[in-house]
Amino acid sequence: MAAKVKKGDTVLVLTGKDRGTKGEVLRVIPDEDRVVVRGVNQAKRHTKPSQADPSGGVKTFEAPIHVSNVALVDPSTGKPTRVGFVEKDGRKLRVARKSGALIDG
Repeated sequence: MAAKVKKGDTVLVLTGKDRGTKGEVLRVIPDEDRVVVRGVNQAKRHTKPSQADPSGGVKTFEAPIHVSNVALVDPSTGKPTRVGFVEKDGRKLRVARKSGALIDG
């Protein structure tokens, strides 16, 4: 099945503590139906010093969020939209349901 959300897309967070936040998708984890979004779902991890990281300390990183909790932002309107697919020249392209605009060139 084709992916509705891909790396580099701009998404809007629909639920949770970061609701209403827009961000870029940094990584997609299709096996777990999760995405990592820049600046969303920040988590902290306490790390011991090691050879790779001699300072150690508290590190902040973006934790994955379930793909159902984000909506793709329509490139033409800037509002959240659902994603559909259309066949064009033998290629399967993503299309915004609200405006009908093509998401993939």
